[in-house]
Amino acid sequence: MQRDDHQLLSPTFRADAPADDTVARMLEGCDGPHELADRIAAINREIVRWDSNGMLAGWQPAPDLDPRAAAALKDYLARCPALPEWADPAKIARAEALFMDMSMLSCTLLFCASLPECYVLPDLSAVLHAAGQLEAHTDYRVRSTAAMIFPVMMKGGLTSPEGAGVAQTLKVRLIHATIRHLVLRGAPRDALGAAPLPAMNPAGGGIYHQLYAHGWDTARDGLPCNQEELAYTLLTFNYIFLRGLRRLGLGLERADEEAYLHAWNVLGHVLGIERELMSWTMDEAESAFAAMQARGRALVRQPDPRPPLAAALMKAIENEIPLAILKPFPTLLTRLLCGRDATADLGLNARLPLFSRLLFTGGLGAIRAFDAVVRVLVPNFSITRMVTRALGYRLVTRFLMDETRPLRLPPALLEQIEDATDAWRHDPQAPRWVSRIEARLNAGADAAAAAPGTATTR
Repeated sequence: MQRDDHQLLSPTFRADAPADDTVARMLEGCDGPHELADRIAAINREIVRWDSNGMLAGWQPAPDLDPRAAAALKDYLARCPALPEWADPAKIARAEALFMDMSMLSCTLLFCASLPECYVLPDLSAVLHAAGQLEAHTDYRVRSTAAMIFPVMMKGGLTSPEGAGVAQTLKVRLIHATIRHLVLRGAPRDALGAAPLPAMNPAGGGIYHQLYAHGWDTARDGLPCNQEELAYTLLTFNYIFLRGLRRLGLGLERADEEAYLHAWNVLGHVLGIERELMSWTMDEAESAFAAMQARGRALVRQPDPRPPLAAALMKAIENEIPLAILKPFPTLLTRLLCGRDATADLGLNARLPLFSRLLFTGGLGAIRAFDAVVRVLVPNFSITRMVTRALGYRLVTRFLMDETRPLRLPPALLEQIEDATDAWRHDPQAPRWVSRIEARLNAGADAAAAAPGTATTR
C-alpha cells in the first residue's frame, strides 16, 4: 500500500521526527511488549534525573544504560532543547505572572474546561483510554498534566537555567513518541501505508502492554498523538483557559491573552509542535479549535471512549464536594465552560436534579450581578473568582499536593511547587473581608483532607 498526497500533507499523518527517531533508536532490538516495557522502564529511570533546564547540556547517562539508548538521548538533547528565536521573554514573564495570579482558579479551569475539551476528539480519547484505562485512574491524567504545567508556568520555567519547564517538556515529548511507537508497534515512518494493526490480548496488565495491544488503522485515523492532536491539546491549555475566564466574566486584556498564548506556543515548540499549527490571537485560536473539533468528530468510534472518561473526571471532582446538593456543580460548570456540543460529545447532558440546577443558575446570576455593582467601587472585586478559587484549592490539595502521593518531580522542584501553592491560599486581588471568607473555606478543605480515612486511594 502506497502513501498518498493526503497523507503527506495532512497534519494527522505527521508526528515528531526528532522524538520518534530517538525512541526508535532507544528501543531498537526489543522483541515484543515485555522487552519494550523493560527497556522503557530503564530509560525512564534515567530521564527522571533531568531536573532543571541548565543541567541538560552537561547530562551524562548512567554507565549501565543501554549504549543505544544513551547515544540516542544525548543526540536528542543536542537537537531539541533550545527555545525558538521568536520567543519573547517579556511575554513569557507576563504569562507566568498571570498564571500565578489566577492560581487556584487555573486548577478549576483545568478540571472543568481544559481536560474535558481534550477528551472531545475521539481518537485522542481512544489513546488516553488505552493508556492504562484512564477512566479507572482519573488522577493519573490530572497529575501527569500538572507535572508539566507547573514547572513550565512557574517563574523562569522556560527561560532560566534554574527552571525546569524545558526539561519536563522534553520528557513529555518522549512520552508522546513512546506512545506512538507502542501503538504502531514500530516507528511512525514505517506505519504510513501499512495494513491496519489488529487489536490483541494484552500480554500483561501494564500501560505499555495495553498500548502495544490496542490496534490501530493509520489509513483511517492518521498517526496517534499526531501534529493536529498535539496542536489541539495545546489549545485546550491556552485558548480554552482564556475562553473559560471570559465565560466566567473574568476575561483578561487582549495583550495579556496574547502573552499567554505566546508562552504556550513557546512550550509547543519545545514539545515538537509545528509553528504553522499554532494560534497567536483569540480569534485565530477560536477558528482553529472549531475546525479541529469538527474534523475530529467526523471519526466516529464504537464504543465511544469519551463519555466514560468524562464521567470518571466529573465523579472524581464530585467526590471532593461534601454536600449532596452541590455535587452536580462540576458537571454544570463544565457545561457552561465547554458549551452544548462538547457537553453532548462527552455524555454530560443527562438530566441533573432540578434544585441543583436552579441553585447553580440562580447563584451564578446573582454573583455576576453583585460583582458588577461592587466593581464600581472596588475594581478587582469578584465573588466568582473567590468561589472558583475555593473549588480549585480543594482539588489542588486532594489531587496534586496529597503528601501520600507526591507528584513525580525532582524533590527541589516539588518543594518550589508546594511553596507556590501554599502562597495561593490568599488572593492578593481580593478585599480583606473576602480573603477572610476564602481562608475559612480553605481551612475547611484542609480539615477534610486531614480527617482520618479520607486519604485518596484512586
